[in-house]
Amino acid sequence: MTLTREDFIALDDQDVLAPFADEFHIPDGLIYFDGNSLGMMPKAAMARAKEVIEQEWGTDLIKSWNKAGWFNLVEKLGDKMATLIGANKGEVIYADSTGLNVYKLVAAALEIRPERKVIVMEGSNFPTDNYMVQGLIKQLGRGHEIRFAEDGEILDAITDDVAVVCITHVHYKTGHLHDMKKITAKTQEVGALSVWDLCHSAGALAVDLNGSNVDFAVGCTYKYLNGGPGSQSFMFVAKRNQGKAVQPLTGWWGHAAPFGFERDYRPREDIRQFSTGTEPVVSLAMSEVGLDIFLRADMNEIRKKSLKLCDLFIQLIEERLGGYGFDIVTPKEHDRRGSQVSFSSENGFAIMQALIAADVVGDFRAPDIMRFGFTPLYVSYVNVWDAVDRLKNIMDQGSWDKPEFKTQGSVT
Repeated sequence: MTLTREDFIALDDQDVLAPFADEFHIPDGLIYFDGNSLGMMPKAAMARAKEVIEQEWGTDLIKSWNKAGWFNLVEKLGDKMATLIGANKGEVIYADSTGLNVYKLVAAALEIRPERKVIVMEGSNFPTDNYMVQGLIKQLGRGHEIRFAEDGEILDAITDDVAVVCITHVHYKTGHLHDMKKITAKTQEVGALSVWDLCHSAGALAVDLNGSNVDFAVGCTYKYLNGGPGSQSFMFVAKRNQGKAVQPLTGWWGHAAPFGFERDYRPREDIRQFSTGTEPVVSLAMSEVGLDIFLRADMNEIRKKSLKLCDLFIQLIEERLGGYGFDIVTPKEHDRRGSQVSFSSENGFAIMQALIAADVVGDFRAPDIMRFGFTPLYVSYVNVWDAVDRLKNIMDQGSWDKPEFKTQGSVT
């Protein structure tokens, strides 16, 4: 059956998540398929920022560390996040950036398995994870090595000489979803520890860390969770691993008695030990706004809509743009896909710039990947139809082949 724009409008009329779009600031005419890179701003964020800046900082000043709960905000947000990722209270904390937290967690895991020297990672993974682990093992100087493996090779790479398996749950380029439970089971079967990167899965699909018996996990909050640019990362440390290892960035926020001002470091033995230094309170407050919206939504409905949006986008691309050389690289199987659709094109960068100029925002990842992230809380079904319509016009008219669309800025 041939789909029409009216079919997509009808889907929106039946969408139980549709009212959530009113809680986000969506510029007029914009179709935003880049929530897998930076989520949209919740409307309530502006009022919350004003409250933090004018009242908590401007008027109450230093009293707000106690009065407004600034000092414990990292744990408060962690406990809220725990409900989204299948963790328990006291197992999640907000701190620092994803890269720094990968460094901390892998270092702690290596300390628990000091006799082993191999770390399994995905070579095509988002580079910061690889870079941080490369830097870590160089600084440790204990003969560790990274064993890179791609999808289909990971289970075979996990052998009894492995200390840590550090894998991203959803691949940032292709949107491929790894089997967390299966990989973690193999990891523990050989006596290794698991570190999962949830940057492209937290807030996009149901995650069950404890159900999969995961040891450690890290994720960001500025993508699907709409925490704002540069908002803090979060870490999960299973309670069975807390107190077993000291993470290497031993700052005062992870001290057993931070306001005792002791000369020597004495670590806490709970999740707080994975903190380092003073966290940016305004950013944390913005993160809570986005997180609270998610806690009112049904993750099953989010996943259901995500899969439908992606299915329809793929179908329309194949039906209406099949002659333009777009090669879809995202798995079509629901159990192997995150919440994005990526396809390759030799002119992908210029086409994406032309699409952005037409108010359809996705992004480009070298060398040839066009990415489209689907965030069900504010992406509508009719957005999918209109985006493909605009892309077809660009391709039919050849308007992407202009000099202004071929100049790369600092960020693609």
